[in-house]
Amino acid sequence: MKYRPRTYNALAEINVTNLVDVVLVLLIIFMISAPLLQSGIDVDLPKTRAAVLDEQAEGVVLTIDRKNGIFINDVWSRLDSLESNLDKELRKMGKSSVFLRADSLVPYGAVVRVIGRLKGMGIEELGLITSKDEEKPKKKK
Repeated sequence: MKYRPRTYNALAEINVTNLVDVVLVLLIIFMISAPLLQSGIDVDLPKTRAAVLDEQAEGVVLTIDRKNGIFINDVWSRLDSLESNLDKELRKMGKSSVFLRADSLVPYGAVVRVIGRLKGMGIEELGLITSKDEEKPKKKK
């Protein structure tokens, strides 16, 4: 019997089953975690018929929740350290405008105190964020 050396040919097929499994697992993980990544503070904004703010506006968002908690870009801050924390955030972002979101149940005096502190800091560009009033206009008879 004649001895012939064995030759092995490389397999040119790619097994995509493992790749598909990994991709599907990652897809499921991202689908579950995406809603959790949307941070935010639950604020019931007052409703108004005023013009809606341009979506391109940028600045620091200052939020007052219904428990009078103050948040600078979704990070809690004490009222007595509001100026220093806000100044740090304004410098970090390189912006000079502040947008104030306040829950509709927050007392008027608490909002005015915060606005007074902002004006005392020299902030001139202050926007108030509201939600659009979906109330239908009354028909004239």
